[in-house]
Amino acid sequence: MGLDTGWSRRAFLRASACTAVAVSGGSLLAGCATSTSAPPGATTVRLWSWLTGMDRYVAAFNASQREVHVELSVLAAGLSGGYAQQTNAIRAHNAPDIMHVEYQGLIQILATGGLRDITEETADLADGYSPAAWQAVRPDGRTWAVPMDMAPMAFYYRKDLFDEAGLPVPRTWEEFRGAAETIRTLDSDARITTFPLNDGSFFAGMSWQAGDPWWEIDGDTWVVDVAGEGTLRTGEYWQDLISADLVGSGSTGTQDWIAAMHDGRLWGLLGASWSVGTLQKSIPDDRGRWAVTTMPTWGGEPANGIQGGTAFGVSRESEVPEAALTFLRWLSTDPEVPRIGSEFTSPFPAYLPNREVARGLAPSDYFVGDPVYDVLDEADSRVPDWTWGPNALGLFSTVADAFGGVTGGRTTIPEALAGVQAAAVAGMRDRGLSVRERRQS
Repeated sequence: MGLDTGWSRRAFLRASACTAVAVSGGSLLAGCATSTSAPPGATTVRLWSWLTGMDRYVAAFNASQREVHVELSVLAAGLSGGYAQQTNAIRAHNAPDIMHVEYQGLIQILATGGLRDITEETADLADGYSPAAWQAVRPDGRTWAVPMDMAPMAFYYRKDLFDEAGLPVPRTWEEFRGAAETIRTLDSDARITTFPLNDGSFFAGMSWQAGDPWWEIDGDTWVVDVAGEGTLRTGEYWQDLISADLVGSGSTGTQDWIAAMHDGRLWGLLGASWSVGTLQKSIPDDRGRWAVTTMPTWGGEPANGIQGGTAFGVSRESEVPEAALTFLRWLSTDPEVPRIGSEFTSPFPAYLPNREVARGLAPSDYFVGDPVYDVLDEADSRVPDWTWGPNALGLFSTVADAFGGVTGGRTTIPEALAGVQAAAVAGMRDRGLSVRERRQS
């Protein structure tokens, strides 16, 4: 995010021939297709997506008009095969009209040359999005996708337990460590949160807050800084808490994790905006126990990372780009979309007027304390510039693998980061990219 608009696109295109290798292994065919018969004379648009509820959105759009008809094919989630399917389809000149891209995957898809530049067609939408959302689809100052939702990170906590203990909500990471010590003292089985070592995207979001992007572009050269000062500070901090047994380090989303959240063995969750829905669905009996606040800060100007977020791009070879954009405009900006989404999730739209619609539809009796959307709005406003690299998706797995030895004491997070940095640089050079490590600047 936030690149100089004078950047040369050659830094992406030089990777085009090799990008598919990094995500290869997927079939050229998408998963099951869901559609109804197109009205006579309607323009058919092919959409590939793994977004939960996309079938409902498509059905509502198709029912709303007769000029454009969307045919949905459901993919496996991005890292589980969706990106490979799309990349291989681009290479085979068989891509759908609309492709699903997360912000962290946009540059990797863009490097294939398979996305259409939609800068002029979407210029009128710019003022409708939060700055972080709009920058996320404009890595070189041109627009390559239409944002749908955002995923700023926040701290969800058991307000009932904090209040009972007389423990103030931590506003800085120093205070967070103090709270972790207090919780451990009050209950030897309890921890303040889990730091999932097996989730590279989570660690990227936490590092984002520290203000040192893992990738930047200088002319035609990628500058790689995965083991930079801010990321190392983040790693050293969490290594300290893990070594002191003040936080958990296992997976989130498991049945044991859910039980620990409900039973009070975990007092908090470092999550994204979509964690609102996760808590409500996973622990429905915890109504009135949880609150949300912005992430603790390192001091100085508050900053915040992102974990996830969805956008959709138009295929460069689409023969119906105008019809594709008709649907994407509706998906991103029509108030009916958050109304539909609120029936099965807690949407946090990138388009600000729709965020207000979602705010009005959100359940008001699960969370206590500050209004959830107020907190998430503030978190979204704190997101600093960040550039995703052409190997971001693969690097998430590299991070998780490198951190695998932390719990057994075979390595530390800072030590593992040196290996991640080396792997990131080597992988990009193997693709023929011009790469420089920041310490060599």
